[in-house]
Amino acid sequence: MASDPHRQPKSSLSGNGSVRERMAEILQLEASMIEAASARLADDCDQIVNVLVSCRGRILLTGLGKTGFVARKAAATLCSTGAPAIFLHPSEAVHGDLGVVSDQDVLVAMSNSGETEEILKLIEFMRRSGVPVVALTGDLNSTLACHSNFVIDCQVSREADKLALVPTCSTTLMLAVTDALAIAVMEQRGFTAEEFAQYHPGGTLGKKLLLKVSDVMHTAPAIPVTDQSATLRDAIALVSQHKLGCLFLTDDLAQVAGVLTDGDLRRCFQSWKGSIEELMDSAAATVMTQEPLKINSNQLAAVGLRMMEDRQITVLPVIDKGSLVGVVHLHDLIKAGLA
Repeated sequence: MASDPHRQPKSSLSGNGSVRERMAEILQLEASMIEAASARLADDCDQIVNVLVSCRGRILLTGLGKTGFVARKAAATLCSTGAPAIFLHPSEAVHGDLGVVSDQDVLVAMSNSGETEEILKLIEFMRRSGVPVVALTGDLNSTLACHSNFVIDCQVSREADKLALVPTCSTTLMLAVTDALAIAVMEQRGFTAEEFAQYHPGGTLGKKLLLKVSDVMHTAPAIPVTDQSATLRDAIALVSQHKLGCLFLTDDLAQVAGVLTDGDLRRCFQSWKGSIEELMDSAAATVMTQEPLKINSNQLAAVGLRMMEDRQITVLPVIDKGSLVGVVHLHDLIKAGLA
């Protein structure tokens, strides 16, 4: 039947109150299901986590339909925290994909009813193969629960929609439970932020934990450097030549004595009262910023970024064993995706 263009949409999902109130009600309902499940956690949680931590193969996660998407996300979370895991589609598994399973694996099977036919077929195979099974189900008396080594109670009193049919509270609870499992496994393994970065080299966090100053710094001959005998005329030419907006001046021992930046030059010209020729022939060292902030090439680039932000500067000399080995610029850190 054609829709009536003059028909006004309902102002409420529930018929009572606003859409906002109904959405808040749904969120509170799902939150209450998670809270209730946390109180029902059994004493064998330690055993379940130990089985997952000690798994010498892979953690297999399976579920069908909406629960299958939760299983996929759980597999991704486990992988990102250093626990090898894959999603095993129950229908495809019983039609040939069981070849990926070894007796070193552990299966985490999710089914709200605990009677999903394809998953029960998987359980039969796992039992014959000696693969431990952890079940997440809403029915502790289901076939899945009865034929699994461990069971986590994921029962919900109802789904969030009026008809209590759409998988909502049940899938939210399973998502939360698998998150809790993944974090428990991560912490039991002593997983570190550095390890996390190894699995996320393309992400911002990975870059912050992996990228070092040596990876982004400019090195000789691109380092703008001269000694303190240079005139301001010489200094301006070197700053323009290297295009980093700065110049480092060294003392008699070739140690960095100061830095001359574009900002220093601008301030100098603005405050100068004499002739331009006199200024250009003056010593650059009289204008430089003495004892500039320094960084080591082995330090994290993110540390350099934080130092620049705190001091509101754009360049840092890179000093190793007292020698100037490079210069890192704020723009390079931005290009590297750190800011």
